[in-house]
Amino acid sequence: MALGFLDRSRIVAPPGWSRWLVPPAALSVHLSIGQAYAWSVFKPPLEKTLSLSGTQSALPFQLGIVMLGLSAAFGGTFVERNGPRWAMFVSMVCFCSGFLVSALGVATSQYWLVVLGYGGLGGIGLGIGYISPVSTLIKWFPDRPGMATGIAIMGFGGGALIASPWSNQMLGTAPWSTGTIATAFLVHGLVYAVFMTLGILLVRVPADDWKPDGWVPKTDHGHVLISKGNVSAANAIKTPQFWLLWVILCFNVTAGIGILEKASPMITDFFKQTSTPVLAASAAGFVALLSLCNMLGRFVWSSTSDLIGRKNIYRVYLGVGALLYLTIALTTNTSKPVFILCAMVILSFYGGGFATIPAYLKDLFGTYQVGAIHGRLLTAWSVAGVLGPLIVNAIADSQKRAGKVGPDLYTTSFFIMIALLVIGFLANELVRPVNAKFHEPERVGSEVR
Repeated sequence: MALGFLDRSRIVAPPGWSRWLVPPAALSVHLSIGQAYAWSVFKPPLEKTLSLSGTQSALPFQLGIVMLGLSAAFGGTFVERNGPRWAMFVSMVCFCSGFLVSALGVATSQYWLVVLGYGGLGGIGLGIGYISPVSTLIKWFPDRPGMATGIAIMGFGGGALIASPWSNQMLGTAPWSTGTIATAFLVHGLVYAVFMTLGILLVRVPADDWKPDGWVPKTDHGHVLISKGNVSAANAIKTPQFWLLWVILCFNVTAGIGILEKASPMITDFFKQTSTPVLAASAAGFVALLSLCNMLGRFVWSSTSDLIGRKNIYRVYLGVGALLYLTIALTTNTSKPVFILCAMVILSFYGGGFATIPAYLKDLFGTYQVGAIHGRLLTAWSVAGVLGPLIVNAIADSQKRAGKVGPDLYTTSFFIMIALLVIGFLANELVRPVNAKFHEPERVGSEVR
């Protein structure tokens, strides 16, 4: 009975069903798993109570992003086959169980359980949950794919907007205790389970012959990078376009995630030696502000890509992003508004890059197995999830040991990010239409059963 309830055939929408009910279903999952972006709020309490370094306290987040990419890559085909309700249910079980295991780990002072629970088990929930609504929304909104993927992924960026102040309130101020942290993890797991269940119950998929009222697919797309053919997931990874997009996503994510994972302690360190230091509550507010920019960027920039094209919007993400990092590096801590504004825009580009990539894939490879292709591409996120925090935390720890303080802890990291964004910019310039030899025969439909 339970398996039947999760079966894809049970959620085919009847005639007249509103496609605008799908975005709330997607958001219920993505707003929950987007809590991962508020991990930096847990870092100081864990470091103090369990005597961890900044590099060690980043491990659950890093492993979570690794598992996100791997589970999305290996689970993408199953998500396409079994449907979004099945995927959302698996995501909910794994993600929420990860919090419960983490609560046990903190309560017993066994940090490896936090890494395993939040990072390993929770990371699987992140990956399956992240891709669960993407291909479904693209099918519901073939007339506005950039906007659709922006909606699908907007919630993930905005999750910390809710989780950051909520977590900060539950944790309180120093001195922290393991009991307080464990309770916070436990409550998070239970509340998110309820919230994600709403999406599981609401989600639907369109019938095979469904099209938006009055919409007629264009026979001439009018854009050289928009393919008229479909490419399978197996063939997509054989194309240079896939690997160019992999580099683009990896380096754009690395540049953003390095700030996001370290956001709370970073802004505190950056202005500690100034006349207006940043307190813990304000640092949590900074995390929430970045989350808002991350969320809004996913919708605004991806929707803009429907108008100006995917290649052009990535020129903005990567080129302007490099200039903003340079601005932070050169102004150091002389202007708090400049630091905050640059970080906000960088995080909006970071979120926009995530939201635009499924539409970029759809343009190049068609809608056939786009969810599975997207899952494989998210291995770039796995690499970036390790690379970004490792660069920032390892360099900051090294600089602290050398007696450095303030902006000196991060300047080297910022210049590394600039170099990565420039490489991503060049990779984007090399993207060309997919060779027709990789296209599937015309008889293949829009979806594999």
